[in-house]
Amino acid sequence: MFAIVRIAGQKFRVSVGQNLYVPHLSGNAGDKVSFSDVLLLEDGGKTTVGPDLKVSVNAEIVGERKGDKVIAFKMKRRKGFRKKIGHRKLYTQIRIGSIA
Repeated sequence: MFAIVRIAGQKFRVSVGQNLYVPHLSGNAGDKVSFSDVLLLEDGGKTTVGPDLKVSVNAEIVGERKGDKVIAFKMKRRKGFRKKIGHRKLYTQIRIGSIA
C-alpha cells in the first residue's frame, strides 16, 4: 500500500513506516502531523486517483536537518567587487504512521 501525497508543494510517494525528508514543517520532534492532499492511493492492486479522495496520511516529526550549503558568488571584473553569500535549506524528517 502506498500513496502519492503533496507536502509543502512537493509530491512524495509514501508508504507506512517510511522515513523521509521534506521541506521545513513547523513543529517539534514527536509532534503528529496529518496530510490530507492525497493525489493517488494504491491498495493491493486497486488504484484510486483524484483530488477528492477522503484519505489522509498521518506522520510523526522525527527531527530537523540542514541541507548542503549552496554558494552564490557575485563578481564584477576590473571593479574589485566580490560578494560571497551562502545558505543551507532546512528539512524536517518525518516517519509515516498510517494511511487512512
